[in-house]
Amino acid sequence: MTMDGAADLAVTGTMLTHVGRVRELNEDVVEYVLPDAAASGGRRGLFALVADGMGGHAAGEVASRLAADTIRQLFYELEGPPPDVLRACFEAANEAIYALSMSDPACAGMGTTCTVLTIRDGQAFLAHIGDSRAYLLRNGTLYQLSQDHSLVAAMVRDGLMTPQEAARSPERNVILRALGTEPRVEPDIWCEGLPVLEGDVFLLCSDGLTDLVDDKTIEATLKSLIAFDACHALLDAALNAGGTDNISIGVFDIGARKLEEVPPGDTRPMPRRVLEDAA
Repeated sequence: MTMDGAADLAVTGTMLTHVGRVRELNEDVVEYVLPDAAASGGRRGLFALVADGMGGHAAGEVASRLAADTIRQLFYELEGPPPDVLRACFEAANEAIYALSMSDPACAGMGTTCTVLTIRDGQAFLAHIGDSRAYLLRNGTLYQLSQDHSLVAAMVRDGLMTPQEAARSPERNVILRALGTEPRVEPDIWCEGLPVLEGDVFLLCSDGLTDLVDDKTIEATLKSLIAFDACHALLDAALNAGGTDNISIGVFDIGARKLEEVPPGDTRPMPRRVLEDAA
């Protein structure tokens, strides 16, 4: 499977979502389409989405599913530069979720985070709102591409709290921006693409991963495993750390890359190679 355009780099990857060990419902949704020149959907390059719903009983599940369905459908219907298409997709999803929350008492106050990565013509574009995340592993170093729209993240950026204090704060899940909670939405949309390089690895995830697994473990896992195995290993790591929330993960390798050798006796999580509740 290859990306459109002159870059012609193969893209391989997968996404998983799991209810975790505590929650009764999975309010996360993942969607992805790998590029394939032979398929109509794949001609637009990689499309990957993670959404983490919030609201009353089952309403978060409604919000995240509505966001995913709306964005994916419009992404393949609309024409134009990726930033314009992504902005229109997020605006439409916001309108649909907000309208339903206003008309159905069971859905009142619902909303969802949403992070979308698309790679077309050798460039990556990101659209993001909330505290789900996008990362890039490049040349062995992990970079967080998205900015959390949460109360504690804002306090860290303002110098009012350290990252360590934020990780322990009881208010770490207070979201300042999400789809569907207000009539208007202000997502972060990349206006310019990031040129992708052979060996790059992209990660999308909900906070069910990042609340329990630190960046160093994520970095080490992505460096030592191909996309499919890394995705399962990160899911294992979050479940082994308690699985206190729904967990969603997507890992995508760009082209061929050399994996880091795992030292003898290394204890980083490895894949189980068994099926879990990854529906």
